[in-house]
Amino acid sequence: MPANLITLTDPRSPAAEAYRTLRTNLMFSNLDNPIRTLVVTSPVFSAEKSTVLANLAVTLAQGGRETIIVDCDLRKPAQQTIWGLDNASGLTAMLLDDALFENPPLQAVGVDGLSVLTSGELPPNPADVIGSRRMDDAIAVLMDRADFVLFDVPPILAVTDAALLGHKVDGVLLALRAGSARRDHAARAKEELDRVNVPIIGTVLTNAQRDSAVSNYYAR
Repeated sequence: MPANLITLTDPRSPAAEAYRTLRTNLMFSNLDNPIRTLVVTSPVFSAEKSTVLANLAVTLAQGGRETIIVDCDLRKPAQQTIWGLDNASGLTAMLLDDALFENPPLQAVGVDGLSVLTSGELPPNPADVIGSRRMDDAIAVLMDRADFVLFDVPPILAVTDAALLGHKVDGVLLALRAGSARRDHAARAKEELDRVNVPIIGTVLTNAQRDSAVSNYYAR
């Protein structure tokens, strides 16, 4: 079991409950047009974004929603490491092979209702891959197989991938780490997404100071 996934290792903890609250907030954020596809990223490089995505995906699956994680960070992918998966065949293989559109190389991770599509072999032109019509088709195929599809992408201020993929999904969730995330980076990330009309669904703050009153309640 992945040690850094609090929703699996300590499901009764305040942190795990916070992810379930995040799940609920996302599900009720737009009842007329429910969110089904979501990019999770950060302003600058941080491993937090990938861990946030993985924990959120676990809670969605535990809530009875079929969920797929797609590692679209075609520069520094992390989901195969988080879950201990083979990365020989993944998203990039699917985009090149029509047969894999019929049977995507999804991998089970031991959580009912949750599967992962790793990045696969890294291409020389990640932004072109993310922005392609073929990527649109892959998203449609994956949506037919799941209630939620979550995409792990590179940081917003480093490359254009998050903005490109943001136009293809329902919105973007920003992951920020308390104590290290800079306010100006967060503001610039918001400006970048606003500039290209990519909706920001919300922000997740990790490493926040624990509220002892809440912690004591969940310890009982």
